[in-house]
Amino acid sequence: MLIPYLQVDGLTKSFGDLVLFSGISFGVAQGQRVGLIARNGAGKSTLLDVLAGIEGHDEGSIVYKNDLRVGYLRQRPVYPEGLTVLEACFHETNDTLQLIREYEQCLETPGTPGLDVLLDRMEHADAWNYEQRAKQILSSLHITDYNQKVETLSGGQLKRVALANVLIGNPDMLILDEPTNHLDLPLIEWLEDYLTRSTATLLMVTHDRYFLDNVCNEIIEIDDHTVYSYKGNYSYYLEKREERIEARNTEIVRANNLYRTELEWMRRMPQARGHKARYREEAFYELEKVAKQRVANDRVQLNVKSSYIGSKIFEADELSLRFGDRCILDKFSYIFSRYEKLGIVGDNGTGKSSFLKLLMGQIAPDSGRLDIGETVRFGYYSQEGLKFDEQMKVIDVAREIAEVIPMAGGKQLTASQFLQHFLFPPEKQHSYVYKLSGGECRRLYLCTVLMRNPNFLILDEPTNDLDILTLQVLEEYLRDFAGCVIVVSHDRYFMDKIVDHLLVFNGQGDIRDFPGNYTQYRTWKELDDERKAEEKNAKPQKPTEQTKSYKSVDNKPKKKTFKERQEFAAVEQAIADLEAEKVAIEEALCTGTLAADELTAKSIRLSALNEELDEKTMRWLELSEIPD
Repeated sequence: MLIPYLQVDGLTKSFGDLVLFSGISFGVAQGQRVGLIARNGAGKSTLLDVLAGIEGHDEGSIVYKNDLRVGYLRQRPVYPEGLTVLEACFHETNDTLQLIREYEQCLETPGTPGLDVLLDRMEHADAWNYEQRAKQILSSLHITDYNQKVETLSGGQLKRVALANVLIGNPDMLILDEPTNHLDLPLIEWLEDYLTRSTATLLMVTHDRYFLDNVCNEIIEIDDHTVYSYKGNYSYYLEKREERIEARNTEIVRANNLYRTELEWMRRMPQARGHKARYREEAFYELEKVAKQRVANDRVQLNVKSSYIGSKIFEADELSLRFGDRCILDKFSYIFSRYEKLGIVGDNGTGKSSFLKLLMGQIAPDSGRLDIGETVRFGYYSQEGLKFDEQMKVIDVAREIAEVIPMAGGKQLTASQFLQHFLFPPEKQHSYVYKLSGGECRRLYLCTVLMRNPNFLILDEPTNDLDILTLQVLEEYLRDFAGCVIVVSHDRYFMDKIVDHLLVFNGQGDIRDFPGNYTQYRTWKELDDERKAEEKNAKPQKPTEQTKSYKSVDNKPKKKTFKERQEFAAVEQAIADLEAEKVAIEEALCTGTLAADELTAKSIRLSALNEELDEKTMRWLELSEIPD
């Protein structure tokens, strides 16, 4: 029997006349890993804010299990200025931090009332190692300057600090809003592995479909103010959702056919209406509700006509670019081919976005030549996005670019029709930009890029903040796009669908060309790393003076050297001494007779002892594996 962790019943949230969700109900039980999917603007982030108690709601109830520890990662975390990275990890309260604060307050209170209970709780919660755990997770997320001020962090760094903040507390339930945004590919894979091994229950919003597939075991979809639940991963969800939509569309078509017959019956002999069967009248009105529903069509048509592109695209000849000590390009040369679809991958800070800005002429190289063909018309979707006038209406943003957009096959669409293909219905088109969600703004930005009929698309992180439906349509469009494409993305699924080959930015100007998609590259890299490790282990080591006499020709296992035997005995004695000191300190802390300064000193020493014991024990295990 699964223990219910969260139960949501009849939840409704609106902003003015905009209803985000109405009367939705769902539950999350212990051990479930739930992915939440909905279109941009459907209120996913707002729903998570409501569940976390940051936003209020209009109707319904939210019930958590008693004493449940919940960690929440917001889509755009905010910290007060002046905090260091490490202080930010102690800023938001969780149960462990609250316990540490209670302990510190107890030490400052005369007589230290309740100290023995607090010591037991500190030990049970492993609170002594909280700071060490914080540093370990920050380091895993490539945050190593613990004293850096939060206001100097980039958006991606701040998101990683907030993610560390959530994970450090080791909560029973994690609520994560776009956890993979701004993470590079190795970090996404690290987080995927971390969550897969974790015992925490999970409720998550993400557009990363591989992440959903590998981490989640249930999908909840909010569609047309209704909640649908699928007991499986993302691949299972796609299959069952298609079945649901087909069944619904069939029902609507059948209802429309029957509706015409029933409507004719209702209109006949109005004077005899009172004598008609009441049940048939009631059934007619229920039928009318179904018949007037719109047939679901999730396929956004993006058959935008692209302008002619010649055989010469661009040629890079010995390009070099540096920012201080950081090398982006080092005599980089490349000839881009017609209709090429190139993906760029690499860790954050290796220069991917700088390379795109150089192509767009926004920055100049230190040396070398870049020759761009005369027929090339760039469409640039930048990571920073487009700054819209928030007081403009959506339709006016589109009309500023073009009143009429030429489509493939000689067809034309008005700006309004074009927006409808991008899931902006007429009522949304006449809404102001400031009312759009972050994802809707990104979708509008994508729309404005494609409306200009480019023949060379440069897309820098196009998957951030776009819903999965828009990503699917964009993938289909890019596969059929009669032009050139360069994509920088941390979305592995998206890259696998689009690109023919990769440029791998390894940092400091080291750029390699790989002939395949990201999954193929990752598989090759793992095999290559294994091969290098095997070669390193197999390579004969140059014997030192101490080990020359132990060189073996009969494949007998290496034995302990004299120094290793001495070290092994010393480590054993050190472990025994440290264990004895630890027991003595724990007994002293439990007496309740120590002064406040003695308590503090012994508590600090206890934490250091645990670290020393771990280190000594690890070395003892290493030495114990070597035969005497």
